[in-house]
Amino acid sequence: MKALYCQQNSPGEEMTFVFQERENLPPTRDNDVKVQVRACALSWIDTKLLSEIKLEKELLPVGREISGVVLEVGRKVTFFQPDDEVVGILPLDSEESGLCEVILVHEHYLVRKPEKVCWVEAAGTVRDGVRAYTALHYLSQASPGKTVLVMDGASPFGTIAIQLAQHRGAKVISTAYSLEDKQYLERLRPPVEGIRQPLVARVIDVSNGKIDVAESCLEETGGLGVDIVLDAGVKLYSAEDESTSKSQLLPHKHDIITLLGVGGHWITTEKNLQMDPPDSHTLFLKGATISFLNDEIWNLSNLQQGKYLYTHLRRYNGEIIQ
Repeated sequence: MKALYCQQNSPGEEMTFVFQERENLPPTRDNDVKVQVRACALSWIDTKLLSEIKLEKELLPVGREISGVVLEVGRKVTFFQPDDEVVGILPLDSEESGLCEVILVHEHYLVRKPEKVCWVEAAGTVRDGVRAYTALHYLSQASPGKTVLVMDGASPFGTIAIQLAQHRGAKVISTAYSLEDKQYLERLRPPVEGIRQPLVARVIDVSNGKIDVAESCLEETGGLGVDIVLDAGVKLYSAEDESTSKSQLLPHKHDIITLLGVGGHWITTEKNLQMDPPDSHTLFLKGATISFLNDEIWNLSNLQQGKYLYTHLRRYNGEIIQ
């Protein structure tokens, strides 16, 4: 039985991928679930994060989001039984590669797969689903009457966040980085027969670099500002200092602070975000907050082990949960 791993000999070098022949799996432990893998998503391997939390290895397993069928369970497993269809995310310290026929997983990292969701969709959306749910439920409490700005709404994460925010009764504004993205967002509709109202109240096309995101959001909200912002990165420096064309289309951190309403929540993925004293003072006057959306936070804490994943999918049956 073969499994896929990646190898990086030194920082800056390109990764090489190798198939390793695996011997028979060890005996199933008390809380382990043996899963026959049906689909596995290929997500980016954050070697820098692994280094920072001392999880560097010579060979890193590839593929952490999996879906499959339960073959065997340990004697203390309470949530699953053989033949259950499951989906989950392997933890950062896992020795298992999801690109393998059969793997052993602790039961806390698995949930039952909804019947209406196919194997590929389950494995392919679970990570972004957990991220979006974490941002809108745990970090900002999206609810009816609130306005949510989702940056880069046509991305996989953005599309799920838009649906979840709308499902919770929030008004959604989104940015688009191309004409194709804009048209895609304008075509999004709720999965309810007879309702033709678009999911996104306003799509802001920033592809030409001439549209002021802050001004557009303030206009859409009558000058009150946005209650929740989910960014896709921010511009930390002046335009001349940004290295790529994509980064030049990102909003500046001052723009986000400007468009944020009183008591608003800014959920950022920018790990190097720095606030100058005037920025902090403006946030103080607004009573606004900044939260960092770390993809791995739900499994870096033993207390939260599996909680976010389980909560996100426990009543999911082909539709977004409440």
